[in-house]
Amino acid sequence: MSRLRRVSRLLRGSLAAAPLACAAQAPLSQVWINPGFYSLHFDRHADLEDANPGLGVEWPLNDSWSLTGGIFRNSNRERSHYVGAYWMPLEFWGVRFGAAMGAFDGYPNYRDGGWFPAVIPTAAIEGRHWGLNVAILPELKDRLYGAITFQLKFRFDAPAQQQPAPAP
Repeated sequence: MSRLRRVSRLLRGSLAAAPLACAAQAPLSQVWINPGFYSLHFDRHADLEDANPGLGVEWPLNDSWSLTGGIFRNSNRERSHYVGAYWMPLEFWGVRFGAAMGAFDGYPNYRDGGWFPAVIPTAAIEGRHWGLNVAILPELKDRLYGAITFQLKFRFDAPAQQQPAPAP
């Protein structure tokens, strides 16, 4: 096994787990959990999987930045991992705009399934418990298929701590 492949395997576990570990320290009321993606591919005739189930987290650091990481079954029917950050500095009518920046793996036609960097234009609509990330994936001919992806996310509502009643 080549050294590059061994490093790639090591990174698959450690890089994808880093945001998950950070999110574990955040209050549950802040962490978004998602079940993967739905990808509407531009090439509707390619033999691609639109439903991309998985498990991911998104941990807001402030109003513009959040960390993200997870695992999913990609459109080529392979397991992929991702790790990165969202930068969403603009808001218009309740929709936030920015980019997801990070690294992905698991795409057999690109770097032999190894890790690669990506910057992906993204929009997010977020309510108290539910949110939706929408991203535009550019096409890289014969390597990655372009798509519009939809990532539904859920946020837990931590129960409010009760204050003791004042003494009479």
